[in-house]
This record gives sequence, structure tokens and C-alpha cells, in this order.
Amino acid sequence: MNDITRIKTNPRRGRAVAYNGVLYLGGQVADNWDGDIVAQTREALAKIDKVLAEAGTDKSRLLNVQIWLKDIGRDFAGMNEAWDGWIDVEAAPARATAQCELGAPAILIEIIVQAALPA
Repeated sequence: MNDITRIKTNPRRGRAVAYNGVLYLGGQVADNWDGDIVAQTREALAKIDKVLAEAGTDKSRLLNVQIWLKDIGRDFAGMNEAWDGWIDVEAAPARATAQCELGAPAILIEIIVQAALPA
């Protein structure tokens, strides 16, 4: 399995896995769950930037993004405010946003990303 690269793994999960030119990030959430949706979104996106950089890529190479919100009715606009300030508008990925129960009551957002790696 030398063709698979695992980034920051532990016994339960890997932060990211690279295979066949694609980087798959596990769900990213804010570390500070006290923030509102804008703060939690910005923190999750900053964590995504960091993992992308560690793997040698960046948000201009995003392929697909899944955004999971605790309350889509309440938080969709605030999440989009943070997203619009972060995204590379010349390289917007395919994106889906849905509502679901997250891992802890204070978590408002989780973001899952796939990005192309440089050749």
C-alpha cells in the first residue's frame, strides 16, 4: 500500500488520505465550539487550509466539498458568509450542503473536502 499516503493518523482515523492524485480530508470541525456559525466555519476552513498545505496543495485545487450543518435554516447564511470570504472564486468546487446531527451538541458545522494533488 505504498501508493496510499496517510496524513496525521491515529487508531480511529486519518486527518487526510492521498491516493491516485486526490487528497481526501476527513471531516473538519472547529476546535472552539463556543463560537457562532461564522466563527466555527472560519476555523474549520483554516484547518482545511493547513491540511491542504501539508499535503502540497491548496483550495484552488478543490474538487468536491460536503458541508454538514446542525441547523441549515438558522446557519446557512452565516456559513455562506464565511465560505464566500474564503473560497477561490475562480476555482469553486462542486459543493453540497445538508443538515444532520453532528458529533457533539455544540458543533455547528463539519466540512469534508477532496482536492487534486499536484502532478
